[in-house]
Amino acid sequence: MRTMNEAALRLFRAGHLPVTGEALALPLVALAGSRQVGDVPWDEIMHPLGRLLAARCDATVRIGGPSRGADEMVAIARAHGRRAFHTLDDVPGLGEA
Repeated sequence: MRTMNEAALRLFRAGHLPVTGEALALPLVALAGSRQVGDVPWDEIMHPLGRLLAARCDATVRIGGPSRGADEMVAIARAHGRRAFHTLDDVPGLGEA
């Protein structure tokens, strides 16, 4: 989470509006009564919200190591004609930030 938030801060400072699925989903997951990753409220909200977000954002930035979920978000973004970056340095405006 910290790495995603650090990336989001860099994006924000470069003039972008960064949104992470976790920032949106985790409060809802908690409110729905989730007690652990993979329980019913978690499965109802976490990945479905991420999929909706990936389909609607202007672009996706894929950071970090191996993750099927992150790879799926990139595939969804691309399927909806969105750009996908694999390093923050490739995002417009980050070189100046």
